[in-house]
Amino acid sequence: MDYKSGLIQDGSAMENLEKQLICPICLEMFTKPVVILPCQHNLCRKCANDTFQAANPYWATRGGSVSMSGGRFRCPSCRHEVVMDRHGVYGLQRNLLVENIIDICKQECSSRPLQKGTHPMCKEHEDEKINIYCLTCEVPTCSMCKVFGAHQACEVAPLQSVFQGQKTELSNCISMLVAGNDRVQTIITQLEDSCRLTKENSHQVKEELSRKFDVLYAILDEKKSELLQQITQEQEEKLSFVEALIQQYREQLDKSTALVQTAIQSLDEPGGATFLLSAKQLIKSIVEASKGCHLGKTEQGFENMDYFTLDLEHVADTLRAIDFGTGEEEEEFTEEEENQEEEEPAEGQEEGHQ
Repeated sequence: MDYKSGLIQDGSAMENLEKQLICPICLEMFTKPVVILPCQHNLCRKCANDTFQAANPYWATRGGSVSMSGGRFRCPSCRHEVVMDRHGVYGLQRNLLVENIIDICKQECSSRPLQKGTHPMCKEHEDEKINIYCLTCEVPTCSMCKVFGAHQACEVAPLQSVFQGQKTELSNCISMLVAGNDRVQTIITQLEDSCRLTKENSHQVKEELSRKFDVLYAILDEKKSELLQQITQEQEEKLSFVEALIQQYREQLDKSTALVQTAIQSLDEPGGATFLLSAKQLIKSIVEASKGCHLGKTEQGFENMDYFTLDLEHVADTLRAIDFGTGEEEEEFTEEEENQEEEEPAEGQEEGHQ
């Protein structure tokens, strides 16, 4: 096919393709079979199984008893939670397209000549490849260093065996880290739920507290209106009484003023006979008007409204003492009062028998 020939012509494109075929767990090119996760990321089935087993240590393996319920783990690339059925990772679909591309890449890599520099070379012996591992110094080296160089007295091992061991160890570490991340994510989820519930519960008790205080406000407003109405009623009654007295005194004043004017006019009368005809009746009217001045009066302190004063200090102290958890204390106080009331009649009965 032209697809295969075009794919392997460009070396840089091939290298980029190989980078896309790296497993995020073992950090090597995918090893068949390759499984595809629901989030569309790919894993070696072995790596996926290791990660799944680390996240679900009590899940029955494929060789053991069959579990009726699957487990779950998180994709190492995007942290998407993958829920498994009872088959575990063996229930995941294989990505045949990726497996075919891996075969093409491996064929291309085997057909290309090994270029100098593709394999690490020894710094002490530039023409020697690094092919052994010094267990004593824990560094990779070459055979010449073991025979003639700095690692003559050291214990060495084949590079491939150490490579496989450390690779396996790193994969296990990655699996443990992924499992640890899953546990941390679970804790984060629990803490987020705790925050959400705390907010919901706080909102609920705030609403309840506001409702109770609204009831208190309504009671205070109602009582305030009632007391103000009593003061207003008393004020209107006093004002009506005083205004009636004022009207009576004004009428008396008008009569007295009219009599004074009539008396003055009589005094100006030159004729004695004419004066005497009206003087006796005028004097009588003035005497009667003088006696009529004894109208109603207000008592001393009539204007005082101090008897409407309230002593609310104990109420204010009660309101200041309002706090959470005081309900139990009030119940205990009420029970003590009831006990005291029950004891008092009992004592009275005992005295009566004596």
